[in-house]
Amino acid sequence: MPLSEYEQRVLEQMERQLATDDPRLANTLTQRGARRTVGRYVVAGIGAVVGLLLLVFGVAGDLALLGVVGFVVMFAAVAFAFASPRRESGPQGTVGADGTVRARPGNPRGARPTGRTSKPGMMARFEERWERRRGSDGR
Repeated sequence: MPLSEYEQRVLEQMERQLATDDPRLANTLTQRGARRTVGRYVVAGIGAVVGLLLLVFGVAGDLALLGVVGFVVMFAAVAFAFASPRRESGPQGTVGADGTVRARPGNPRGARPTGRTSKPGMMARFEERWERRRGSDGR
């Protein structure tokens, strides 16, 4: 069921308030999930197959230890496939009062603005709609 116009306005207002109060949190919440590479799934698939084979051979050969090792390998492979890739550790810079990120010295990626100048995805669309509505009402 879609939201009413009033509910949409309230939601947009809350999102704008969050973006002004804590731009870093707003940026974190609007980012999409970390992308996983195909290689990660290939490695996990191979690990799962190897673990399954070890489990089957352990059961067929009446070797309980081999079956347990196979199960652990299979479980670890599946956990590896669905775990989030590690992010670059450490601070990327400092956040200014306006919400922009200033790169720390030696940061190879440089500064990435997180304030009003570049909002990815949903927040940008909501804010654009809000500005259009405010402009059409004359307020």
